[in-house]
Amino acid sequence: MIKGVHDIYYNVVDMKRAVKFYSETLNMKIMFESDHWTSMDCGGVMIGLHWTEGAEVPYFSRDSHGASCGGTLTLQSDDIKSDRNILEMAGAKILGELDESWGHMLIFEDLDGNVLKLQNAKY
Repeated sequence: MIKGVHDIYYNVVDMKRAVKFYSETLNMKIMFESDHWTSMDCGGVMIGLHWTEGAEVPYFSRDSHGASCGGTLTLQSDDIKSDRNILEMAGAKILGELDESWGHMLIFEDLDGNVLKLQNAKY
């Protein structure tokens, strides 16, 4: 029987670089770390980083609204403007930013081209 979500993960080319980005830039806590896998806590949700053994993460279609396929991790933010500056300084690529009636969203790529979002919801 399914009891919940264990984790969601992204493939990464350089584990040390990815762990630094996710822990220092996205403020996730390292729970387990090895050469091939790192588990990180993000507000009670486990986020995994899976090493590709150096192979590039495959490119997939994306635009200013995000990825055209697969899942996307959306993180909560209470200050997207400041978080955007932090992301840019860390080397993240900004894909788009939206102001909607439901809130504000920033779409970005991590250092391996994985798409993530920051959201400050009004609801």
